[in-house]
Formats: sequence, structure tokens, C-alpha cells
Amino acid sequence: MLFTRTLSHQIENWVADSRKRRQLPLRIKLWDGSTYDLADFDSPTVTLTVREAGALPYLMAASLDSLGEAYVEQKIDLDGSLDAIIALAYELSGSTTEHRALARVVRHFKHDKERDRAAIQYHYDVSNAFYQLWLDQRMVYSCAYFEHGDEDLDTAQLKKIDHILRKIQLQPGQRLLDIGCGWGALVIRAAQAFGAQCVGVTLSQQQFELATERVAAGGLSDRIEIRLQDYRDVTGSFDRITSVGMFEHVGRKNLPAYFSRINQLLTEDGVALNHGITSTDPDSGDTALGASDFIDRYVFPQGELPHIALVLDSMQRGGLEALDVESLRRHYAHTLHLWASRYEEQSTQVRALVDEKTYRIWRVYLAGCAYAFERDDISLFQVLCRKAGRPAQTLPWSRRYMYE
Repeated sequence: MLFTRTLSHQIENWVADSRKRRQLPLRIKLWDGSTYDLADFDSPTVTLTVREAGALPYLMAASLDSLGEAYVEQKIDLDGSLDAIIALAYELSGSTTEHRALARVVRHFKHDKERDRAAIQYHYDVSNAFYQLWLDQRMVYSCAYFEHGDEDLDTAQLKKIDHILRKIQLQPGQRLLDIGCGWGALVIRAAQAFGAQCVGVTLSQQQFELATERVAAGGLSDRIEIRLQDYRDVTGSFDRITSVGMFEHVGRKNLPAYFSRINQLLTEDGVALNHGITSTDPDSGDTALGASDFIDRYVFPQGELPHIALVLDSMQRGGLEALDVESLRRHYAHTLHLWASRYEEQSTQVRALVDEKTYRIWRVYLAGCAYAFERDDISLFQVLCRKAGRPAQTLPWSRRYMYE
């Protein structure tokens, strides 16, 4: 009885304190059926059910990490629309604009080929069927490009690929290297529509297998080679290099070496494009707003997000000149909203493929990332570059060629 009274007193104090700080349309429901409201309302927007007494510390810690872990580990349940759940989690954790600096954590990981391969396979080898349920038909797992804002996901992902290939001015017969080629969408498009000779590398076994099948099915085996290979082991020279959604795995300290390797692989007049997620805090080494522990543990082991300033600095240190920098933050927010919506629509099929923990991880991850891009907690930049020190007259006068 004393233990029960102590818990009841703790939760009552926590609710009272929370209500003083902010009014939230949230109902807390305990395992014994008792309920506590964090505002005066007729009906809650979200109901958070605490399934066991041991989950109370996660709730009262009220950080994005603790709430995410409690949900994934099935210590709490959440009922309500996904958008409302994510918004309330941010509010409950105090992760509003004025609290951002307090929640960010700078983290560095040791990167080597073995660790990086394990991290990639953990994230991408859930199963091909899993990704097929909520990605577009080409299975492009990176920010789409909405030229007008009303495109469907399939159209926007194809436009993203073409936007990249036009930016690098890919020509028939040129050799293209795609670092982190995923399931092969970019190299297939580059060979089919632009006449390029392509090499795609990935560390994911399942991506390698399906991409190889797709290349063969398209009759493109003479123009595309898919390799299960680390980019650091690639040799030769390439007229064009793309890296889309891969450099987040490289590590902040390794960025100069990463760009130096791209430099070494480029021909003298070659062009490269790096497309990747960035932090919006120049002092932050990882995902903003305290989500780093959750994402490292459950989603992206070893992931580090550099600020765009560090990207450009590292690119120059790697011997490359930045030619064009474009933010696609709005595009990624919309992409993630579409992914999260499709994931919700396919929830029955997803649960048939993966266990409940995996289902919950990806559910909160996709929706949470969409919210983070909306709020400018993280961003996405495409950076076009080439070898530094080349004559100015070799540069285009304008960006018009990218859109023609």
C-alpha cells in the first residue's frame, strides 16, 4: 500500500507541475485504470497508457529519448493521430525553440569498415519487402524533389534522380559511380535515360541482391555493375560521382578523408554531388533535440549529422570546390510525411513482416523526422562540387542548365 501511495503521489505531483508549465490535450492512463489530464478538455487529443509501474520514470523524465524508448519497448501505448502524438511528445519533453540548446548532444563514434558495414546492414537489411510497403515503386530511400509541390511520391522521386543527373551534367558514355546506391534506382535511370556506364556500391546485402536483380531484369548488365563494396575500396576513375543519403554514416571527423577519396576517384574535369542530411546547429555533432541516443540505439547506429558549414569546410580540405548548394528541407519534410502516411496505411502488412518493436521503431522514427525537418531541427543539402583549382571559364554562367 505504501508503494502504491508513493507512486500515486509522484504522478499527481508530476501532472500538477506539468499543468503549471503548459496545458496539453493529453490524458495519462495508468495500469490500474486511473487517469490524469494535463489540461481541461472534453476529450483528449492523445491518450498515453502507462502499462506498468516501471514505466513511470520514463514518463516523468519526459525527454524525447525516454518517451521514444518507453514506446518502442512497449512500456507505454499511445492512442491518437500520429501527427498529434509527435507534436505532444515534443511539447511534453520541453523541446520547444527556447529549450533546443539544452537538449542537443555532441557525439562522435569510431568508424572503420567493420563497424560501418554492421551499422548499414542493421538499418537497411530489415527486409526488402518491408521497405517496399511504404517507399515509392523504385524504392528510393532519400528525399524526393517536388518541383511544383503537388507531385505524387513516385513522380517526385524520379524528378529527384533527374534533378541530380542534370546537375552533374551526365553525358552518354561517361562513367558514373554512385556511392551508397541503395536498390539501384539512380544508376538504372542514369544508364537508361542518360546513356552512362555505371558502378553502384552498397554495404547492404539485401540492397545488393535486389539491385543486381533489377539491373539484370532491365537488360542493363552490360552498362551497370552493382558491388557489395566499401567506397574506400573503390579504385579507378569516374567522370561523375553521386552520393545520396550516405554521408550521414561517415562521421564528422572522417569527412575530409571522405571528400578526399571522392576527389581521388574523379577525373580531372569530373563533377560530384553529395546529397545528405545536416544538423542546423553548428555546435551539434548529432541529431538535435536529444534524439541522438534513441536514433543511435534503435535506428541509425553510428550516425552523425554535420552542419552545412562543416560539410563545405571538409569538402575544401578534401580538395574539392563547391559549385552549388541547395537546401531541400521542405522537400524532405514532405517526403517523410508521405512515408509516414503510407506506413500507417500499411500497418497491418508491416506488422505481418516484423515484430512489434521494429514496427514501433519505424513508426515513431518516420513521423518524428518529418516533424524535425518541419521545425528546422535538421536539414538536407545537395552540394555540387569538382576538383579545386580549375579555371573559372570552365564554370557555367548560370543554373539554367539544371532545369532545361
